[in-house]
Amino acid sequence: MADTPNGASHRHEQSKKATASGWIGSALEYYDFFIYATAAALIFPQIFFPKGDPKTAIIASLATYGVGYVARPIGAFFLGHWGDTQGRKKVLIICMFLMGFSTVAVGLLPTYDQIGLWAPALLVLMRLIQGFAVAGEISGASSMILEHAPFGRRGFYASFTLQGVQAGQILAAAVFLPLAHYMPAEQFNSWGWRIPFLLSFLVIVAGYIIRREVDETPAFTEEDAQGTVPKAPFVQAITESWRDMLRVMCCSLMNVIPVVTTIFGAAYAVQPGYGIGFEKDIYLWIPVLGNIVAVLVIPFVGNLSDKIGRKPPIIIGAIASGLLAYVYLYAISIHSVPLAICMSILMWGIVYQGYNAVFPSFYPEMFPTRTRVSGMAISQNLGTLVTAMLPALFTYVAPPGAMDIPFTVGAITLAVTVIAAIAAFTARETYRVHMVDLGNPNAVPVPKKAYDSARAHLMDPAGAAKA
Repeated sequence: MADTPNGASHRHEQSKKATASGWIGSALEYYDFFIYATAAALIFPQIFFPKGDPKTAIIASLATYGVGYVARPIGAFFLGHWGDTQGRKKVLIICMFLMGFSTVAVGLLPTYDQIGLWAPALLVLMRLIQGFAVAGEISGASSMILEHAPFGRRGFYASFTLQGVQAGQILAAAVFLPLAHYMPAEQFNSWGWRIPFLLSFLVIVAGYIIRREVDETPAFTEEDAQGTVPKAPFVQAITESWRDMLRVMCCSLMNVIPVVTTIFGAAYAVQPGYGIGFEKDIYLWIPVLGNIVAVLVIPFVGNLSDKIGRKPPIIIGAIASGLLAYVYLYAISIHSVPLAICMSILMWGIVYQGYNAVFPSFYPEMFPTRTRVSGMAISQNLGTLVTAMLPALFTYVAPPGAMDIPFTVGAITLAVTVIAAIAAFTARETYRVHMVDLGNPNAVPVPKKAYDSARAHLMDPAGAAKA
């Protein structure tokens, strides 16, 4: 089929379906993940933990957010193994079911006033299941799209995975906005916050319908047909690609930026202990506007990475967003809504996307097909596990009443982003390497002139079907 017009048309159609599946699936799953994050910062300290000590409640609530990341390396091991041995499509459907059911369950949990310490215990259990499920989403979706995408356009196509993630965050905050604004506070804290969680039942239905329509990737199918699918992809990934796994772990520390923007920033702005006094519905607009801009920026950055390489956008995005973190937190500290919105758009919506739009192609391109999902999933989730502990750390080193919260948290954030930039700098460039040669440290990239010529052919609508 590969040499016929029908075969080319089928591949082109599957590329679009895989991209749509990755986008919509990631949006739905990260809607689930981020409604928890939003509620952990805005609602959970008051309803799932003992009253009387706001500082302790904030730290405990943000720690439950971090607990989800504790389960992610475990989920990455099992789901990565499944993705590399059974296929990308199957693992993405499993992720969808686990995430959907655990999120609905959070919306049904009784509060601390109703069952005491069982409330935070059950909350932690559901968060562990969420973390387990989401561990395979980005690596599975990125690998699925990457392996369906035409050579020379992998960065552009793979970037839609993260565009879906940003859309999921917009939806998560947008669902809370009318509830927080129009419902009386007593009703919102009593039952209104449950509505976004219960709506996640739609994830289970919609996600399954979407993902069952995509074929397994040609790269995995070929590995399976040749009998080269590994029995223990985790062991093989460590043996063959441990240096790249370490690089991905360090680059994944860039998750510190969304932590500062949507988790610590929210607690700093709205929780009574800090005394900043942002209204919840007003603050929710800050990450929403930043994410709206990010959705528009991501495809352009993904396309740029196909032209100039993966490393430059990641390195520049890492350092610049780290520098802007201080200004963002300073804007919150002086209660300047306009400045906070501008900094959110600049730091989160634009600059951070230099990293965010590119890593869905940069990470999986470091690994061969046989260990791609495991190598990316395990190393990425180990890196994000570190950053998941940062909200509680930030609250500890910069508690309510501390003298210079923006400088303290901003300095830690910048240091973390510099580590990520250094890790990216040491990696090899992969954007001009053919799919069959990915993961081979000795692979020879396609010469720039020939590569640019191939890209020009792909960008020509008349030649797109032939790709």
